[in-house]
Amino acid sequence: MLLKDKITGKAGALLPELIEIRRHIHRHPELSYAEHETAAYIAGRLGALGIEYRSGVAGTGIVGFIRGEAPGRGLTVGLRADMDALPLTEATGAEYSSGNNGVMHACGHDAHVAMLLGAGEILNSMRSTFAGTVILVFQPGEEKAPGGARLMLETGIFDSFNPDIFIAQHLLPDLPAATVGFHPGPYMASCDEIYITVKGKGGHAAQPSQYTDQIYIASELVVALKERVARAGSKEAPTVLGIGRITGMGATNVIPETVEIAGTFRTFDEKWRKAAAGLIRETTREIASLRGVEIIVDIVEGYPVLVNDEKLTRRAMELSRTLLGTERVKELPVRMSSEDFSFFATRYPSFLYRVGITPDGEEMKKLHTSAFDIDESSMVTGTATMAWLTLSLIAG
Repeated sequence: MLLKDKITGKAGALLPELIEIRRHIHRHPELSYAEHETAAYIAGRLGALGIEYRSGVAGTGIVGFIRGEAPGRGLTVGLRADMDALPLTEATGAEYSSGNNGVMHACGHDAHVAMLLGAGEILNSMRSTFAGTVILVFQPGEEKAPGGARLMLETGIFDSFNPDIFIAQHLLPDLPAATVGFHPGPYMASCDEIYITVKGKGGHAAQPSQYTDQIYIASELVVALKERVARAGSKEAPTVLGIGRITGMGATNVIPETVEIAGTFRTFDEKWRKAAAGLIRETTREIASLRGVEIIVDIVEGYPVLVNDEKLTRRAMELSRTLLGTERVKELPVRMSSEDFSFFATRYPSFLYRVGITPDGEEMKKLHTSAFDIDESSMVTGTATMAWLTLSLIAG
């Protein structure tokens, strides 16, 4: 039997187990850096498979190790899945809906864990056939800065292994179920969080001479920031400055003393990313001086641009065509969303690919929405692809 057929068969046979794992985690979602029950569940699964692991890495992270038993020196390949959920109230009506009110796996991390455990089970059962080491990384806090990937790397746990390759997969509703998608090179934008506080004199709205108008000033600042960033941005590097919240606790006739602004800055150019932070601070200083108020800027550094290694990604695409067929492997456009897997990609040759989850003819259930759900059979494709790519690449 061909290796690809063996892997496909093993992944297909695991579907009931993948569904069980995914639904258990879906029922018990936990927010970033608080994935204690999820981590304990994963540890129990790894222990039952006889896979060596370390827990408590960067808080709730878990790292498993599968050492090949074939002679020779194979590569070391890291496989990463994220564990955290989002602060959303689920509205799917599924019998496996979240049991934690206000918390939901709306980004597919429950399936990511299930697929990595499935791939780990396949690889562990075939360890006599390969040389090298597979590292299974179950990561906390992908959804929240500073990013669990960064924190796990900072522990130094990977230094002694010096991975040759890192691979991650992520569900994508835009793709049909049973397909995968790749993008060689820069794929996902950097992401920084912007928090701005405008402080001045409040007062009765009918007496403008007695207050500085913080709502107006905040509005003026948002417009100025959007215009200046748009003018200064590189045409070659897509950029987004998005303001998601303006909060001023006044009333119809009360001008508040404080107004808070929160937003995100995303780009594909790391130099422009740093320059834009300076432009944001400069703009706020000018308006603060002009309007006689205090404006405090806090830019929380998030994730760098995710760059998929060109050569490695193209090889993975060809390997995936061998496994799945050419028609089931897509090349994807860039995305302005962000991923903290980018921290792994800045350290090691890496790529992140996508797994399609939307059945033909069905309505797309978008990521980060309360209606998000998946075609669970798509986990077979993700599990098989991850195991196949690992076994194909680990030989070098």
